[in-house]
Amino acid sequence: MIHISLHPEELFTIGGFTVTNSIVVSVAILLFFAGIGVIMRRRFALIPGMAQSIAESGIEALLDLMDQVLDDRKKSEKYFPLVATIFLFVLVSNWFGLLPGFGSITLQRGEGFEPLFRSPSTDLNFTLALAIISVLAINIIGIGTIGVAKHMRKFFDVRGPVEFFVGILELISEFVRIVSFSFRLFGNIFAGEVLLVVTQFLLPYILPVPFILMETFVGLIQAFIFAMLTLVFISVAVEDHDEHEHIPEKRSSY
Repeated sequence: MIHISLHPEELFTIGGFTVTNSIVVSVAILLFFAGIGVIMRRRFALIPGMAQSIAESGIEALLDLMDQVLDDRKKSEKYFPLVATIFLFVLVSNWFGLLPGFGSITLQRGEGFEPLFRSPSTDLNFTLALAIISVLAINIIGIGTIGVAKHMRKFFDVRGPVEFFVGILELISEFVRIVSFSFRLFGNIFAGEVLLVVTQFLLPYILPVPFILMETFVGLIQAFIFAMLTLVFISVAVEDHDEHEHIPEKRSSY
């Protein structure tokens, strides 16, 4: 029977905290990246091997892409850890659900069985939390760069009725941004996994293959969009709008 559930399955509780199958996978991904980081740190060499060369090439490519948005290598290097972490974490979360046998490992709960693993990106709680973290980071970076007063003036500008109305729209857009971030990622990845489940039920081994390739590409694109939108909003947050408000008038020499 096809098992499709919008909400993650509860596995057990620890001190009143419910652990779901998506949390288990999220922790596994976190430990995976932590292990990779420790290994690469210990094996770092001035003359890089194949793995280090590939990693350095990827880092340089992402920095070059960030330079096109920020137009400043120092800023790119400064915000690289946040943008790269979001991209890699979302990418692996999207691709985890495509692994063979990922959803077939189950635990018996009462009279039924529930999957032990679930892709974090198919859990709205995960995408919502990630969106909140992204938006909070954007605003914290903005405050740290241009100051509290100038940053908050974007949302609460009392210099005039038009400025005040625009500021309220900016404040509303922050909450809309959270909804957009979370539902875009959740909707695309969840719909893709539902499609794979249905095709596997109709014609196993043959029909799902092209859809797996398509969902691999979709997972990559969604991770890229999430990271790049975060980067674009950071570039807007660190811009001092006061510098562009007053344009000096040109006086005629005649």
